[in-house]
Amino acid sequence: MNPSTALPEQLRRYACVKLNEFMSQISRCAALLTLEQAWHRPNERSNAVGNLLLHLRGNLSQWIVDGLEGCSAVRDRPAEFAQRTPLPVEPMVEALGNTVRLACERISRLGDAEFSNELTIQGYRTTVVAAVFHVVEHFAFHTGQIIWATKALRDVDLSLYDSRGKRLDGRNDGIP
Repeated sequence: MNPSTALPEQLRRYACVKLNEFMSQISRCAALLTLEQAWHRPNERSNAVGNLLLHLRGNLSQWIVDGLEGCSAVRDRPAEFAQRTPLPVEPMVEALGNTVRLACERISRLGDAEFSNELTIQGYRTTVVAAVFHVVEHFAFHTGQIIWATKALRDVDLSLYDSRGKRLDGRNDGIP
């Protein structure tokens, strides 16, 4: 691989591997929760798993699916957190999975030179590389919250690693 293209290709690959891995963890957790558990809030300052599913889809659509195309996403961010009436979880997980797929398709199509392009998303002046990094980081953060909530609500072990820190699925491709 040409050294000048190695980093962009690694970033494209890593971003998509991680987004898909996080999506798998979210799907696993959502399948374990009842409707009531998915919409449980321990207090008014905490989000339910259902709210996080809505929020992740909105963020991913705004920042990658629409944002990298220079389009303004139609998004009501406050509504993602304000939703209180329980919505069925399975269609939300399916919609989020479809959005992850679209985002990965868009990330995979990025040309090497595009990573330094500037754009404005959600009122922030940023670059394509920063937008991709933001989305992966943001998705990881909320995936962790969903995992924690599932563990707290269901008392289940959701670890992907053994006691020595080795992956339980045997994956050993250089991406922890």
